[in-house]
Amino acid sequence: MSATTTPAVLTARALLLDMDGTLVDSDAVVERIWRRWAERQGLDGDDVMRVVHGRQGHASMAVLLPGRPREENLADNARMLAEETADTEGVIEIPGAGAFLAALAGLPHALVTSADTGLATARMHAAGLALPAVRVTAESVGASKPDPEGFLKGAAELGVAPADCVVFEDSGAGIAAGRAAGMRVVGVGPRAVRHEPDVAVPDLTRVRVEAAADGTIRLHIG
Repeated sequence: MSATTTPAVLTARALLLDMDGTLVDSDAVVERIWRRWAERQGLDGDDVMRVVHGRQGHASMAVLLPGRPREENLADNARMLAEETADTEGVIEIPGAGAFLAALAGLPHALVTSADTGLATARMHAAGLALPAVRVTAESVGASKPDPEGFLKGAAELGVAPADCVVFEDSGAGIAAGRAAGMRVVGVGPRAVRHEPDVAVPDLTRVRVEAAADGTIRLHIG
């Protein structure tokens, strides 16, 4: 798919929103934390960065260190989450995110993130964004993206069929999860276009939200 936005109109009954890379630009922190971890493990930092976006930390570790016990990954992940939660330097909103969330006030939407509650709260606050009332975080699911569990749970909590949901995602793991959930996917940012979402935008300034008279949400892309 081209990096150029193709004008489109999508209709949905609910929106499911990833956080990192979609609403919040946290790449500076993710790079700092994960490249330090890669060095400690003797792994190539670039190889690590190709894996970690979109997944829970322990799931990334399982991919990168397949022979390591799960308990060790979980313990390491807890330490990493504490580091990431404390480090918000350089965390900013994705262009258009604040206005996009404001336009969704009163409309069915949920945050579906691989971050835990503490990290999600810290990053959204650092970016100056309000947390959606409905949130599916790492504590809410048994499986990380690219498993569709988080998106399916978000749809269920909103009382909307998966086919009537549109996902906003930036990562390969997240786009795969949305697709596996039977949902349409809007890819946000440069990472997304490599993974063939239904439509791609460079940022959220290219999305306009319209509340239709029949209760549906019309998304004007482009």
